[in-house]
Amino acid sequence: MADGRLTFVGHSTVLVEQAGTRILTDPLVLAGVAYVRRRVPLPRLEDLRDLDAVLISHVHHDHLHMASLRALEHSGPVIAPRGAGKMLRRGGMKNVIELDEGESCTVGPIGIEAVSAEHDGRRLPFTVDIPTLGFVLTGPTRVYFAGDTDLFDDLAELAGRVDVALLPIWGWGPRLPAGHLNPETAAQAAGLIRPAIAVPIHWGTLGAAWAKPESDPQAPTRAFAQAVAAVDAGIEVRVLAPGESMDLLSPDSGDAGDPAQT
Repeated sequence: MADGRLTFVGHSTVLVEQAGTRILTDPLVLAGVAYVRRRVPLPRLEDLRDLDAVLISHVHHDHLHMASLRALEHSGPVIAPRGAGKMLRRGGMKNVIELDEGESCTVGPIGIEAVSAEHDGRRLPFTVDIPTLGFVLTGPTRVYFAGDTDLFDDLAELAGRVDVALLPIWGWGPRLPAGHLNPETAAQAAGLIRPAIAVPIHWGTLGAAWAKPESDPQAPTRAFAQAVAAVDAGIEVRVLAPGESMDLLSPDSGDAGDPAQT
C-alpha cells in the first residue's frame, strides 16, 4: 500500500505527498521565465494548491519564480536559503523560514534538513551570492531533492539516508554551464548517494523561445539510466515525464515506489 506520491511537475518542480503532507519544490508553474519558455503542457494550478510548504533551493529565476509562487496562492511556509528571505517577503511571501546548511525544521510529521550544494547562488550577475541548498525530507520515505548542483565528494555523506533521490540531469539549452549535473555526472552522484530509486529532474521542460524543440527530449534520461546502470550500485532509475507520478512506499514495504500516471 502506498504511503504517498511523488509528481514531477517539470524542471525542478516536484510535488512530494506523504504522511498527509504536501510539499512542492522550486515552483515554476507558468509559461516560462523571460525568454525561457515551457515546452510541455502547463500543470493545473488547482492540483498544486493546499500545500503545507514550499522549498526553494536557490534564488535563480527558474527556481525562485515569484509569479509562480503568487499563482499558487500559498500562505504556508516557504523554506529557503538564509539570505533569500528579504527577496521573498518583498514578493509577497509572509511566512518564510531561512535555513543554513545543516539546519532543519519540520512541516507536520516531515523533517526537512538543508544540505549542501555546489552551484552559483547569485540571482543576477554581480549581485550577492546567496547559498544554494539541497533538502532531505524525512518521512515514511526519505526523499533527497538536489535542486541544482555540480558533482562534489560530500554527496557521499547522504549514503544510507535516502530512499528516493531527485537528481537534476540537464537544463533548458543545448549546453550546460558549470555548476550543473549532466547525465553522466548525475549518475556518479547517484553512485555516491546510493538511493533505492533515482528520479531525473531538470530536463525536458523548458527551452529558449527562439530555439526549435529538441527532436528527442528524452535523450538525457536514457543517457542517465545507462550511466546509472554502469555504476552498478543496484539503483533503480524511474523516469517520470512532466506531469507523471509514482507511488511512494516506505522502505519496510520492500519497494520505494510504483509508477502511476496522473
